[in-house]
Parts: sequence; C-alpha cells; structure tokens
Amino acid sequence: MTPEERSFSDPLLSEFQRILAKNGLTSWSVLLGRLADEMGGIETPAEGEEDARAEASENLAAANAAADELEQKLTALTEQAANNEARRAGLEHKIKDLNERRERLAARGGAIAEQRAELEGDRPEASDLAEAEERLAESKTKLEHAREAAEEAETARMEAADKAAAAQSGAQAATAAAAGLKAEVQALSEVLESGDGRQWPPVIDSLAVDPGYETALAVALGEDLIASDDEAAPSHWRALGPLPSPPALPGGVPPLSDFIQAPAALERRLSQIGVVDGEDEARRLAAGLAQGQRLVSRDGSLWRWDGFTVSASAAAPAQARLEQRKRLKGARQNLAEAEAAAKVAEHRQAAAKQAEDDARAAERAAREAATLADGAYGEARDRVAEIKDHLAGHVSLLASLRDQATAIEGDQEHLETEESDSRKALDEIPDPAGARNEIAALRAELTGRRAHQVECQSRHDTLERAAEDRRQRLATIESETKSWTDRREAAKAQLRQLDVRRQALDQELERLDARPDEIAEQRRALLGSVEAAEEKRKSLADRLAETETALGEADKNLRAAEAELAAARENMVRAEGAVQQAKQACEAVKERIKDRLECGPERLFEISGLKPDAEPPELEAVERKVERLIRERETMGPVNLRAEREAAEMQEQIETLGAERDDLLKAIDKLRRGISELNREGRHRLLASFEEVNKHFQELFVRLFGGGRAHLELTDSDDPLEAGLEIMASPPGKRLQVLSLLSGGEQALTAIALLFAVFQTNPAPICVLDEVDAPLDDANVDRFCTMLESMAKSDTIRFLVITHHRMTMARMDRLYGVTMTERGVSQLVSVDLSRAEELQATA
Repeated sequence: MTPEERSFSDPLLSEFQRILAKNGLTSWSVLLGRLADEMGGIETPAEGEEDARAEASENLAAANAAADELEQKLTALTEQAANNEARRAGLEHKIKDLNERRERLAARGGAIAEQRAELEGDRPEASDLAEAEERLAESKTKLEHAREAAEEAETARMEAADKAAAAQSGAQAATAAAAGLKAEVQALSEVLESGDGRQWPPVIDSLAVDPGYETALAVALGEDLIASDDEAAPSHWRALGPLPSPPALPGGVPPLSDFIQAPAALERRLSQIGVVDGEDEARRLAAGLAQGQRLVSRDGSLWRWDGFTVSASAAAPAQARLEQRKRLKGARQNLAEAEAAAKVAEHRQAAAKQAEDDARAAERAAREAATLADGAYGEARDRVAEIKDHLAGHVSLLASLRDQATAIEGDQEHLETEESDSRKALDEIPDPAGARNEIAALRAELTGRRAHQVECQSRHDTLERAAEDRRQRLATIESETKSWTDRREAAKAQLRQLDVRRQALDQELERLDARPDEIAEQRRALLGSVEAAEEKRKSLADRLAETETALGEADKNLRAAEAELAAARENMVRAEGAVQQAKQACEAVKERIKDRLECGPERLFEISGLKPDAEPPELEAVERKVERLIRERETMGPVNLRAEREAAEMQEQIETLGAERDDLLKAIDKLRRGISELNREGRHRLLASFEEVNKHFQELFVRLFGGGRAHLELTDSDDPLEAGLEIMASPPGKRLQVLSLLSGGEQALTAIALLFAVFQTNPAPICVLDEVDAPLDDANVDRFCTMLESMAKSDTIRFLVITHHRMTMARMDRLYGVTMTERGVSQLVSVDLSRAEELQATA
C-alpha cells in the first residue's frame, strides 16, 4: 500500500502528521521533548516571589483588622445617633397627636352639648302615644269583625259550590240519560226504516196493536207486514173492500181486526183470522176453517185452513219488528221525559252556578275588606311602635350623651398629663449636631483605611492568580503529554490493522480472478436444464389438451343425463298430482254423499231402488229431479228477501277488501324496499363511521398509554347492523386481549380513548367530563390532560371538566369552585390561571 493510500484510509494518522507539520516538528520524540522543557521552566519559580506573597498577606491582615475596628466604632456611634433621632421624632409626633386629639375631644364635647339641648327641647308628648293606642284598639276590633265576615262568606261560598257541584252532577246524569235514549231511538229508527222502508213505509208502521196481540199479529201475517200499503211500491197491499158474503169464523171466535187498527187494505185479511184462547180450542175449531181462514193465539201459535200449523216456539221475524216498534214508542216517550228533566236540571245548575258566583264575589269583597282592615291595623300598630321607639330612643340618647360628655372630660385630663410627660422626655435628649460631626470624621478615616485595604487585597490577589495559573499550566502540559502518548500508541495499532486488511484484500482479489470461469460453467449447465424443461412442458401441454377434450365430452353427457332425469321427475310429479287430485275428488264426493244421504258410496245402488238388470236412468233427468226436490224443500222454509242485496253488499265489501289488500301489498312492498334501502345506507354509514372511530381510537390509545396497540372489531354476525362490538387492547408489555381482562385503570383509560375517538368523529362545541380522571394515576392523568390541551387548541371545542385531582386543576385555563363561607350559604369562586401566569411572569 502506498503512503497516499495509507493517509487516505487512516484519517487519524493524517491528522497527527498535519499537527506535527503545523508546529514545525518532525517526530513524536521532538514533541514530547519540547513539552518536558516547558514543564521544567514552569516548575522553577522566580527568586523572592514567595517572600513577596508572605509580606502581602501580612499587610492585608493588618489593614483588615484596622478597618474592622474603625467600622465597629462608627456603627455603634451611628446606631446611638439614629436612636436619639428616632426617639426625638416619636416624641414630637406624639405631642402633635395629643394636641389633635385634645382639639377633636373639645369639638366633640361642644357637639354633644348642642345635641343635648336640642333633644331636651324636642321631647315627645304622652298624649300622642295614648291617641295612637286608641286607634290601634279600634283597628283591631274592625279587623276581627272583617275576618268573621270573611269566614262566613267562605262558608257560604263552599255551600254554594257543593250545591253547584250537585246540580252539575244531576244535569250531567240527566243529559247522559237523554243522550242514551236519543241514541236508542235513532238506532231503532234506522233499523225500522232501513232498506226500502224509507221510500215505501211498510204497513206494519201504520198499525195500532192492542197490548198483548203483537205476537198473534206477527204469526198471522208474517213477512206480509213488510209490504207497503202504497200501490206504487213493488210489493204492496191493495184496498179491495169487504167481501160480499164472507164466511164466518168457526165457533164464533173474535176476528183479529177487533184488536188491531189497520188500513182498509188489510180488512179482508184480518177479518178472516180468528183469535183463540188456547191450543185445545184451536185444535177443535181448526177442522171447520173455510178456505183462506186461519186461527192464532196470543202466545204465537197458528192453525191454517189447509192444515199448516206453527207452534209458539217458532220465531217470527215480524214479531221482532213489532217488539222493536213497541220499544221505539216507549223510548220516545222516555226521551221526551228525559229531555224535560235535563232542561230542569240545566236551569237548576245555572241557578246554582249563579249563586256560587255571587257567593264568590261576596267572599272576595269580604276578603278585600279584611285585607284593608288588616292594613289599617298594621299601620296603627306601626305608629304605636314608632312613638314608643322614639320615646325610648329619646331617653336613651340623652343618657348616652351625658355618659359621652363625662368620658370626654376624663380623656382631656389624661391627654394633658401625657403631653407634659412627653415634653420633659424631649428636653432630656442631647443635641444631635455633635454626634453628626463625629460620625463624619470617622467615616473619612474609614474611607482612607478601606482604600489601603483594597490596595493590599489587589496585590495579594495578583500574586495568588499568578501562582494558580502556573499550577494550571503544569497540569495542562502533563495532560497533553499523556494524550499525545496515547494517540501515538493508537496510531501504531491502526497501522497494524491496515496491514492485516491489505493482506485480506489481496487474497479476495485472487479469488475473484478465478470466479468468471466458474460462472461460465454454471451458465452452460443452466442452459441445458432450460431446454430439457421446455421439452417436458410441451409434452405435458399436449396431455392437458387431450384431458380437457375428454372432460368436455363427459360434461356434455352429464348434462344430457340430468335433463332426461329432470323430465322424468316432472312427469312423475305430474302423475302424482293427478292421482292426488282424483283421490281428493273421490273424498269430496264421499263427503257430499255422507252429508246428504248419511251413508257410504257402497249403499247408493241400494238406496236408488234400481233393479240390478235394469238400465240406469239418464243423468240429466236425475239432476233435474234433484233440483226440483231441492227447490221444493227451500220453498217450505222462510225466504230471505234481502239475500240479493246482502250478496251485492258482500260482493262490494269483497271488492273493497281486495282493493285494500292490493294497496296493502303495494305498501308492504314499498316499505320493504324502503327498509332495504335504509339498511343498505345504514350499513354503509355504520362501516364508514366504524372505520373512522377505529382509526381515532388506535391513535388516542397509543397517545394515552405511551405505546401499545388497540382496535375495534365487529363480532357474532357478518351484518354490521346485527353484529356486536369487541374492544381489543394491548397495553405496553402485555399481549392483545379483550377489554374485560384488563385492570381497572387500563379499562378506564381505554374507555376514555374510545370516548374521545367517538367525539372526534362527531365533535360538539362543548364537552362536559364528570370526574373522568378519578380512577387514573398521576402519569395517566398527565397524558389525559396533554390530550385535552391538544384538542382544546382548536377554536371549535371547549371542555368543561369536573374533577378533584390536583394535576387536572393545575392544567386547566380557568377554575370554578363552590365554597361555603357560612352554614347554608354557597359562593362561586373562579380563578383565571392563564392570567395569573401572565401576572407572575411580569412580576
């Protein structure tokens, strides 16, 4: 290695050489020799230097002793002169103060004398007190009378209020009863006038039936009573007049027309209906009924000329209508009576209300009179107290003025004695002019001594500094010598290391010279391997293509087989459905046979009465016969004349319900779409907010714990709207775990981090923290306060912190406290800490 390379690779050696060249040295030995010569020259001090230092020390000690003695003498004399001056000034001030106090006492005595004379001339009269007491007694009597009148008025008002409440309850009860009867009349009227009854009133509405014959009329005419007597109606009664020769009723029974007042159109019908007393009589007379005649009983039994009989237990629709008409008539009578009673109750309520208002007005007037009497009594009482207080104050003030005058005379005598003593002490104090002259002379002498002391001190300090500089220089040269010796040894070691490194580099160069041949050999081997791999890849690609072709054919065959299987399954399901439908039809036929014929299908042939060898009848003829029989059976029972209208109403209701069902289905579909849209938007917003909160939470956790890591994760479901929330935290030095496994302080700090993460996501202008730092130690409280300060630097958030922790209080900008200066009285105290710090900085 050349010297240039050695200098380049060893900066320390180059630096040593540069230093030697700069100082004009050729080697380390020359440098160390020069340092030794310098130390030898310093170690030999100049002759007489030690004697001069000793002499300077003695002179300095003598000067210090003389100056101290003179200074003590001057201090004692100065203190004595100052004491005399202070005593003289105090006595003079005291004499002046005594004179001022004497003058004030004299002025105060004169004022007291004038006030006594004025009070003795303004003495209150006893007649004023007697007159005020008489007025007080009169006002008290009036007040008692007014209070008694107010109590009587209140009693009368309460009685009137009770009567008004009772009248109001009676009026409400009467009104409620009338309203109930009115509703009943309206409901019955609507029932009786429903349908065509409003346009064509039924004939039943124009009948006047004797009591007890309603049931007989209902069973005698039945549904015919619903027809109108107006010939313009679709079904009506037409007046034909009496029969020319009507047949007589058997047994001379009275006709039903004797008990019913009816229109002329019903005369023929009612005259041919006889009324019997009982069933036995009816059975006896029924055989003698002529064509069209019938018998009825009051309990609702019917015997017709053709043998048709109705027992009293059979319900008749017309009977219910007659009962409703009877009930409507009674309800209308009761309604008129109830309305009259309600009007009477309302009049009574109005009268009671007026009486109550009059009683309230009388009570109010009595209360006002009592208030005025009470005010007059209070004024009279205050006047009596005022006179008594004035009289007592006048007497006590005169006694006080006399006591004050006596005290002033004693104080004046005491002040005169003190002033005389003070003047005697002032005369005994010596003149301060002599002491001042002596002090001035001592101060001049002390100034000369101090100048000599300073000169001795300066010479002594100069010699001491020179000796100290010599000692420091010797120490510095010794340190430099050791340093240069160490640096020389380090340079030698560095040279040895560089020689070792040069040998290693030579060996590395020899190894690298042989490396190109090895790389060429490896390249040739790799090229051969690549060609073999390429041939193998081509053969495998051909095999892969053949395999894929076979796989495609297999998939095609599989799809065809699956299609055939699906068609077979569909045919099987269709056949099973047809079989099931046929079975259900057979079961339905069996049920119909059982319901109508009360037998099984195996007995149909037996019931039909057909011969085994005969031809079965035609199906159409049998169906027509069945329909005829069904019609005949239906004609035997009551006919519902409103069936068609009810069917139309039911069809209308069905259509309305269908339309409402369609609307509901549309609304449900719309609601489901809205719910789906809301869920989608909610998931999107929830995930966005979750990511933002999680980001802030991770940052704040690291800031509060001074390290560690934490994050939030959704659990229990893939849907964010149904998932739970888990807090995973890993404080510094601990593994990652759920929040419940942390300590109490760590849980509190983690909760604070999460709280502020949510707050940063959706900040508010004001944040109130109620003893959040209670479970934290001092170090965590410091981190918590630092975080609050960083967040409070923004102009959009202000924190209101409730705390008992001293560190939190010290970090706030302003403090508010509630103190109780006295029992039951609280006071708010505030301190602006930032302003206090500014004042402290400027102080």
